[in-house]
Amino acid sequence: MGTEIRQFTSIKEIVDYTSNQILQNKALFEDYSQWLGTLLRDFEKENKDEEWYKKTAAIQKNLKSQSKQPPAKSSNNKKAKGKGRKGEAESCWVYSGELQISFADEAQTQILFEAIEKIKAKIQEFEKFKLAIQQLSRLGLGTSVTYLIYIQEDSPKKIVLKSRGNTKGNESFNFAAEFSVPAYCDQ
Repeated sequence: MGTEIRQFTSIKEIVDYTSNQILQNKALFEDYSQWLGTLLRDFEKENKDEEWYKKTAAIQKNLKSQSKQPPAKSSNNKKAKGKGRKGEAESCWVYSGELQISFADEAQTQILFEAIEKIKAKIQEFEKFKLAIQQLSRLGLGTSVTYLIYIQEDSPKKIVLKSRGNTKGNESFNFAAEFSVPAYCDQ
């Protein structure tokens, strides 16, 4: 995840880029959800009675029901879940400097849940951004504007509209050169 600035010449380009990012993240969300489901089914035989497995299975069921419904706008639930899970996460992890290491089955499900939650949030951010861009298109800016988008941690955060004006000379590429070809003589 990084920081970048991308330049677009039309709103259609931005919408296409945003739609592509949404599709990629949804595919990743589905892949990780299926992976998590498979893990939980595999762990069910060995860990069915353990407390962490029961909590994980309940969270996974909740996650499935949320993915079929439109995204909720309440951010209080996410904060409460994150705080509750933080203490649990530390129980199966060992710190080695800034790196956390674990050999527990529980840790694998935890990292998948964390990834799924972040991907879901990213999808929601891109969908909100796409709506904002579509509203921006109603201003009728067309192709007279260059759009600079500031992307931080793979999510668009800011947009700068830069008027192109009459900069035809800057947009076209002029090539002027002399070519010389060596002459070959047949004797």
